[in-house]
Amino acid sequence: MELLESATYWHWWVLGIVLVVLEVFSPGVFFIWMAVSAGIVGLAMLVLPGLGWEIQILIFALFSVGAIVAWRLYLVRHPTQSDQPRLNRRGEQYIDRIFTLSEPILNGQGKIKVDDSTWKIYGDDCPAGTRVKVVGVDGVVLQVKAVGGA
Repeated sequence: MELLESATYWHWWVLGIVLVVLEVFSPGVFFIWMAVSAGIVGLAMLVLPGLGWEIQILIFALFSVGAIVAWRLYLVRHPTQSDQPRLNRRGEQYIDRIFTLSEPILNGQGKIKVDDSTWKIYGDDCPAGTRVKVVGVDGVVLQVKAVGGA
């Protein structure tokens, strides 16, 4: 309690700097909003040095939560655009590619060799040697349609 009661503006600014450093080493954008909030509380302490520790923590909590919620809402309305939207979605990278079945699709299920791995596939029954096109992904299962004969 004594530490909280003796906090001054520069304590909050140091906390803000520590939070910025945490942001640098963490994925996403989260700690930066708490760092900004700590800076705001530090500024409030500079202007009003007699501010009680309870009010300081309340201001920090309100600004932190408010900034994080506002940022999340902004991201929902303005999603980040990427020149490679399928980058970390391995299955989706195979959509529209055509492969030749080495094994038949039986009862709507089969396997296909894709580059250096084997994928489970769903689609209409087809004999081995049929050319199939990947039309979708359901988790780790590729959905295929026949595009030609053997």
